[in-house]
Amino acid sequence: MKNYSNETARNSNRNSIITAFTIWIIFLSMGAFWYFKTGRRFFIFDLPYIGSSIALGILLGAVLPKRFKHYGRRVTQLLVGIYMLCILGFVMKVNMQIESFFFYALAGAIGGAIIHYLPAKLLGPAVFSRGFCGWACWTAMVLDFLPWKTPRNGRYKYLGIIRYIHFILSFILVAFLFFTLSYFPDNGTIEVLAWLSAGNVFYYSAAVLLAYLFRDNRAFCKYLCPIPVLQKITARFSVFKIKIDLSKCIDCGLCERKCPMNIRLLEYSHAGKRILSTECILCNICVEVCPKHAVDISSGFDFGFQEYINFKKRQ
Repeated sequence: MKNYSNETARNSNRNSIITAFTIWIIFLSMGAFWYFKTGRRFFIFDLPYIGSSIALGILLGAVLPKRFKHYGRRVTQLLVGIYMLCILGFVMKVNMQIESFFFYALAGAIGGAIIHYLPAKLLGPAVFSRGFCGWACWTAMVLDFLPWKTPRNGRYKYLGIIRYIHFILSFILVAFLFFTLSYFPDNGTIEVLAWLSAGNVFYYSAAVLLAYLFRDNRAFCKYLCPIPVLQKITARFSVFKIKIDLSKCIDCGLCERKCPMNIRLLEYSHAGKRILSTECILCNICVEVCPKHAVDISSGFDFGFQEYINFKKRQ
């Protein structure tokens, strides 16, 4: 049994190395694409840096002892989150928030937010699902330091609609400013800093408050963040998804209890499917806690529309 377990662990580590290398190549290729398209040498560093940070976190998760594996993802969160918020945002005055994406999309222009949203939140989820949320979000980077890492009693079933309302209101605000007032906050200006500061004060305040009220670090992701509205469109077709090997699974349910997004993982596996939920953020927590190495990230082509979520039971 020991040799079998060791072989399974080695296979999992091998898959992690392949995943890390694949993601690194993808980001390297995107950096080269945007460099040749725009002529800006900045992209030779920017996207390859992000891809290298993600690859490093995956590799650390593969080689670290079991109780320290989660630090791999945390390293990536800090490397990418601090870079995007502090260096790109407050130093270079580039706004990566959704409002900036809307401004550039309406103007039909290529800007930092467009280049960020395409790989991270529009096209990227078709490859690595909502991995941005689990590995690179600068809001979640802070939230994951809070003590409520394992949500209890499930989600509130209909609160997720607030994410869509937030998305629509943000777009309406930007469209009003753009079309009515001809307003456009250019990168590198004090206006961008104002948008960036105001947006992050709101996001961090709301996120910490929701985490405290619901005793759930990821409550903001589930109920208020507008980004999943975009991500969920293509995440359904993601190449990389979590898979549970039923020949090794003992149905202990630990993966489900530890899932920060309240996904009923075993229901997918019992149906012979990979984890098709668009709520999966590929955080790898289910992989790390499985006592039998039955859970791993896999590659393939599939999709489904059924969301198996553990909702809070009515009293």
